[in-house]
Amino acid sequence: MSLLEVRDYRLAFDGYEGTAQVLNGIDLAVEQGEAVGIVGETGCGKSVLARSLLRLNPEPPARIVSGSIHFAGEDVLRMQGPALRRLRGTGIGMVFQDPATYLNPVFTIGHQMADVLRAHGHRRLIADRSVELLESVQLRDAAGLLPRYPHELSGGMRQRVLIAQALAGNPRLLVADEPTTALDVTVQRQVLALIADLVTRLQLTLLLISHDLGVIGALCRRIAVMYAGSIIEDAPTADLLSSPRHPYTRGLLAAVPDLDRPDRLPRGIPGSIPSLRTPPPGCRFHPRCPLVMPICRTDEPLLRRDQAGDAADHPHRVACHAA
Repeated sequence: MSLLEVRDYRLAFDGYEGTAQVLNGIDLAVEQGEAVGIVGETGCGKSVLARSLLRLNPEPPARIVSGSIHFAGEDVLRMQGPALRRLRGTGIGMVFQDPATYLNPVFTIGHQMADVLRAHGHRRLIADRSVELLESVQLRDAAGLLPRYPHELSGGMRQRVLIAQALAGNPRLLVADEPTTALDVTVQRQVLALIADLVTRLQLTLLLISHDLGVIGALCRRIAVMYAGSIIEDAPTADLLSSPRHPYTRGLLAAVPDLDRPDRLPRGIPGSIPSLRTPPPGCRFHPRCPLVMPICRTDEPLLRRDQAGDAADHPHRVACHAA
């Protein structure tokens, strides 16, 4: 049994302007010890999916339409009260993308570390445990950081504090939602190296979410590509990067500059993500797809195993009539 199993998960947001079909039949399994990346354009539903794993989408306006989410064999969608609190942080640790938003500016780092530790049942030696956690994410003078406020830390230091908080409950699965978005390139590399080290050293399972294929490719053995609320391709990293099956995945790769081929200019994908309130029928990518066929406009493709893929590590799955 997989550590995390998401099956035909559909989530809608109800609002004054109508209902947005935000997640559309998500199928995803993550094995113990696996590092899986989720990639896609802004607005495709990556962060909503991440928050769904911890039931962090406020209900309402969020509404679970159908499907299931199981973590370590337990039904997440049926969890209430203490069981849900144990899942958050103890089962699954979450690293959010903007530390300036998720760290309270009016409380010290020590105060906020203590709050997290108390939530996980720690009652004694909280300052010592806080220092230990901050040191584990390679922050120097960890004890000296406890009386400081978030605005006194750099962006990279604040992100490391968020990672330390995510590790406070000794989670089995670490979900990192675009952890390097607000950081400069040098700090991005340091944070990614830190996450890779923590995953190896603590034997964590990793679910890394990003719009950057380079970030995903550096850390993950498998990549799931999302578009307009659906997973449209899922394959081992090497297979997906060398032989993408879905036209959208090919478009993402074509948009990445090739430093070895400066004469080959990056190409964008024409058009934009459709409105999730009124998504197009059939394949949601068909209005932008260069390989569109009549069936694409009427029938939604299922995520199926591609027989041409190398299934030694994990089957290559694709949701495309042309594939």
